[in-house]
Amino acid sequence: MGDGLMNELGHICELVRYPVKSMAGTATESASLGWHGLDGDRRFAFRRLGDDSGFPWLTASRVAELLLYHPFGVDHSTGEPLPTHVRTPAGTHVELRSLELQRDVGERFGSGVELMKLKQGIFDDASISVISLTTIAGIGGEAGVNLDRRRFRANIVLETRDGEPFLEDAWVGRTLVFGKSEPRPAVHVTARDPRCMMINLDPDTATQDPRVLKTVVRLNQNTAGVYGTVVQTGTLRVGDPVSLVLDA
Repeated sequence: MGDGLMNELGHICELVRYPVKSMAGTATESASLGWHGLDGDRRFAFRRLGDDSGFPWLTASRVAELLLYHPFGVDHSTGEPLPTHVRTPAGTHVELRSLELQRDVGERFGSGVELMKLKQGIFDDASISVISLTTIAGIGGEAGVNLDRRRFRANIVLETRDGEPFLEDAWVGRTLVFGKSEPRPAVHVTARDPRCMMINLDPDTATQDPRVLKTVVRLNQNTAGVYGTVVQTGTLRVGDPVSLVLDA
């Protein structure tokens, strides 16, 4: 990839892993980008017992208060940072793998659940999600809401030179490369990110504001940000430059 094929877009302003699907995320200054996304991202999820569908995972679209559970602690025994405990919405600290947490989540759902761990991650689509601050600000401005970027649950949040909302749509089919040292970590952008009611949920209160999703539907056919797959592993750092490459 020669310099002539690259267009520098801006830089990484935030990296976030979500260790437990639909629970709160953890921002980090650096993260290892592996073949299954950011290390420690979405490795756990609660499965709805008795659900034989292709997507049995309990998410905040069914139990909004899942957003108010905060995983914490670090277990490196598997080679990636995984949480050991969770702070519940009531403020208690319980072990991630405990029956106490399983019962607490199950009671909020109204049915039985069990914690599952998948080493390759539990993703809705692709293993990496990316969004720009300009897209978040554009949606918020149109919706009349000062949007917290945590609503969009992206792994990589970019500050771009271009201030146009939804500029990520033009990246589909191309590759994003990060940093300055070869070989640079890279993500091939595979699809626009279709949104659901979860972006209506305030990450601090779990209260809904339907204006957010309605605005995304109206402005951009219900998509905001993009999904991608990893094509070159490496370390990502906040502040790293990001460039767009047109594949040969």
